Amino acid sequence: MQSRTPIKAPLSKVSSPARCVIRSNDLVAYEDLRVKNLVKNHCLAKSINDAGWYQFRKWLEHFGQKFGRVTVAVNPAYTSQNCSECGEIVKKSLSTRTHVCECGCELDRDHNAAINILKRALGTVGFEVTVSRVEPLQGTGYEKKGQNLLTKAPLY
Repeated sequence: MQSRTPIKAPLSKVSSPARCVIRSNDLVAYEDLRVKNLVKNHCLAKSINDAGWYQFRKWLEHFGQKFGRVTVAVNPAYTSQNCSECGEIVKKSLSTRTHVCECGCELDRDHNAAINILKRALGTVGFEVTVSRVEPLQGTGYEKKGQNLLTKAPLY
C-alpha cells in the first residue's frame, strides 16, 4: 500500500503559502493570467508549470471564501506599462527593470505594476483610489522621490 504523504507534500507547498497570504490580508489582488496561453511560449513553459500558478490561484480563491477575504483577479493588460502615478503609458521592454515616467515617477517595474494591480482591484470592489506624492522621512529606506501613497475612500 502506498503512503499518502507524497500526494500531500506537493499540495502543502502550494496551499500553505496561499493560506498564509489570505490569512494576513483583507484583500488579495492578482493578475488574471491565462496560464494556458503563457505555456505556449516554450522558453517559459517549464518554469510556469513548475511554479504551480494555476493551483496557487485556486487555493487563494478557496481560502478567500473560507476565511471571508476578498480575492480579485484583474486584467493584466498594461499593468507594468501604465504609470501608477499619472496613468500615462510608458513603453518598455521586458529587460527594462525600472519604470521612469515624465511625471517624475521612478519605481521598480514590478512595484509600479503592483500598485496598478491594487488600484484596479480596489476599483472593482467599490473603492475610489487616488495616488498622492509623499516625501519619506530620512533614514526610512524610502528616500527615492516619487514614492506612492495609496489612499482609498468608499464609494457610496
